[in-house]
Amino acid sequence: MLTQTGTTAPGADIAQLGDHDPLAAFTDRTLLIVDDDKPFSTRLARAMEMRGYEVQVAESVAEGVSMVDVRPPAFAVIDMRLGDGNGLDVIARLKERRPEARGVILTGYGNIATAVTAVKLGAFDYLAKPADADEIHGTLMAQPGERADPPENPMSADRVRWEHIQRVYELCGRNVSETARRLNMHRRTLQRILAKRAPR
Repeated sequence: MLTQTGTTAPGADIAQLGDHDPLAAFTDRTLLIVDDDKPFSTRLARAMEMRGYEVQVAESVAEGVSMVDVRPPAFAVIDMRLGDGNGLDVIARLKERRPEARGVILTGYGNIATAVTAVKLGAFDYLAKPADADEIHGTLMAQPGERADPPENPMSADRVRWEHIQRVYELCGRNVSETARRLNMHRRTLQRILAKRAPR
């Protein structure tokens, strides 16, 4: 396990450096994000870097497992469903290589039951998509066995819906007709939503 000084020091990733910033207690701030939604992972990586993490991004199970083998991160944010398989495979490899790593599973609302099972198996926590950087950071910093405090200003139902529509729109290559078809929504209704600012 690499610390910031580059020396091998198993179990030395926590130092009592103060409690004003929870992440300050960790000398190893490496974070692996595994998600094939590139717009989402790019925004999340930038936001987590601003919170002090050293971020790497993978877009597939194979790439995530490879990065874990090269350098098991202290933290991980892993999407449950990936183009080449299941994020559980990345979780399993990380737990083998670095059992104390803290991680979050990202899952669609329809897969929460599966995510709960994964948490029981791997001691990971889970968040339903779309999750913002504050929620993810809070969950990563939560004590084992404890749930993170709910965010002070969680996304409204309208914002969650807007984020979901934007995600599908990006995955469809910003094709309005295809997005409307997949969302089972009238094209003009979708165009009106896309033309508006994001709700608070």
